[in-house]
Amino acid sequence: MAFKIIWSEFSEAQLDKIYDYYKEKVNSKVATKLISGIIEEPNKLLKMPYLGQEEEFLQDRNSKYHYLVFKNYKIIYTVEEESRLIKIADVFDTRQNPKKLKRTK
Repeated sequence: MAFKIIWSEFSEAQLDKIYDYYKEKVNSKVATKLISGIIEEPNKLLKMPYLGQEEEFLQDRNSKYHYLVFKNYKIIYTVEEESRLIKIADVFDTRQNPKKLKRTK
């Protein structure tokens, strides 16, 4: 059975914030293109779920978090082998203080 990608409510809310920011600061075309790229990036995980590096700031969590980078954003995810799910937990702007990544969701 193939893997399936699912997005958490928190990660979807982050996408909404990113979209709104770029729509306001630049325009909706740029915002849409950026969000589309972020959403497409995890598709490469369908063949290689552990492609991303481990997220060092989340090593104290019960789940093992990995990440992919798209432009200035880390796409944080976990892999659940048994259920064949790749769960996108967060989309984090790497221009922020990395310690903010430890925020609770």
